[in-house]
Amino acid sequence: MLTACEPSGPSFAMSVVSYEPGDNAGFGQDALPDIVLGPPQGSGERAGSLHVLSLGNEGSIVLEMDGIIEDGDGADLLVFENPFTGFNEYGVVGVSEDGETFTEWPCADDGTGCAGVNPVLSHPENGIDPTDPSTAGGDAFDLGAIGVERAVFVRIRDTGMNEYLGNSGGFDLDALSIAQ
Repeated sequence: MLTACEPSGPSFAMSVVSYEPGDNAGFGQDALPDIVLGPPQGSGERAGSLHVLSLGNEGSIVLEMDGIIEDGDGADLLVFENPFTGFNEYGVVGVSEDGETFTEWPCADDGTGCAGVNPVLSHPENGIDPTDPSTAGGDAFDLGAIGVERAVFVRIRDTGMNEYLGNSGGFDLDALSIAQ
């Protein structure tokens, strides 16, 4: 298990449990685990952030949150990729309470239900709350929609239907946050 020197706060991922890169993965690996821990580093509607880890073709990552994700009203989890207008790379999101058995949200070929759809607006320097689904950007997920009451672990899998060039292929993870 890779762990950052200091916990990133109760709303973010605190450790990388596993990382299985797919073909064409690699961008951001030299900055693991810190690159996927803590708040997102969004660049807004028209520019994707480079503060990401590329999973590669069908690569996956499992992170442990520094708090419990609990089903409440509306969104419970935010996943931040680096999409920008006209360029999306989708990922399938799953959650688990024990880190062994994961329940996934359905993810369609057109991006419905996937992560990697909406631009990341929150950045530590712009004052946008990374836990607020109405302003942070990223993609919101409701545990109730998949019949889960609570989770501690989040798994993201590249769909295998993205572009895979060089060492920056596939889903690019920036951060996770527990929605408030």
